[in-house]
Amino acid sequence: MNPIAPHITAFLRERLPLERRASQNTCDAYAYSFQLLFGFASLRLGIPPSDLQFEHVDAPLVMAFLDHLQTQRANSPRTRNLRLAAIKSFMRFMEYRLPSALDQIRRVLACPKMRTDGRVVHFLSPQEQKAMLDAPDPRTRAGTRDRALCHLAVAGGLRVSELISLRLDDLTFRGRYVDVRVHGKGRKERVLPLWKEVGDSLRAWLAIRGNANAPEVFLNARNEPLTRSGVAFILRRNQAVALGVCQSLGGKHVSPHVLRHSCGINVLNATGDIRKVALWLGHEQTATSEIYVAGDPSQKLEILKAMVPPSLRPGKFSPPDALIASLKPAQKPR
Repeated sequence: MNPIAPHITAFLRERLPLERRASQNTCDAYAYSFQLLFGFASLRLGIPPSDLQFEHVDAPLVMAFLDHLQTQRANSPRTRNLRLAAIKSFMRFMEYRLPSALDQIRRVLACPKMRTDGRVVHFLSPQEQKAMLDAPDPRTRAGTRDRALCHLAVAGGLRVSELISLRLDDLTFRGRYVDVRVHGKGRKERVLPLWKEVGDSLRAWLAIRGNANAPEVFLNARNEPLTRSGVAFILRRNQAVALGVCQSLGGKHVSPHVLRHSCGINVLNATGDIRKVALWLGHEQTATSEIYVAGDPSQKLEILKAMVPPSLRPGKFSPPDALIASLKPAQKPR
């Protein structure tokens, strides 16, 4: 039996950050996946996580863990596949560290991914976007911060990880305009030149932000960097306020990624070019941006205007008179 602790430590502290140069977000996501896996294995096997052995993490346990994610934690197939990807990456790392377990590793690597639904993206209409931007109260410190946060999310299409990791030295003001350096997925950076309205919102927040020790732009009430859950709470609070102005927001789940999708739709409507959508949102491949073509109803309306519907032969169904129909003899079965 081989304790799993030294191997997972080497994977998270050496393999990912040093050898693979994975981003901090990737390292955190993988660490959380194994936190869930080891917690599940501890309860299933009745031993503390520190006593887990590598041999315990076999294919049946992994499949039971994936089923637990969907049935008990109500995770989507996409989240399930992300947890499985982390486990498989660790197993490929172990192929060279523990050759005696190659058969076990091969069986875990054979665990199948689950097919995901290709759903239409959710986004906010221009009226809903305006209601969300007008919801924060600019007369308060929290409202000024929320307005700048929402304005940047809608105008720049930043992911939540990009929003909370944005630093003061990533902002460059040119008069009333602002250039935002975004640290995206896969260590890719992009610079967004944003409008003066966004620059005014950010400048108003920075004027009252204070000299906190944290270098991040957006802070909470304790002058600590905002977290993902903190951003989600801010959006829920402002959605409740905006609901009084825009009733259509009542049936929608407004998340940071919904604001990002709204930005993608705005860019597509303005330019009509998915390459520019990919450039603005930081997509590595333009195929990723094609979801906005499928989700934008205006694209389908343009197709209807450009096409000529096929003509049909005129005719109308006329039911027979009820009296005449009752006098006809019934057909005899053959």
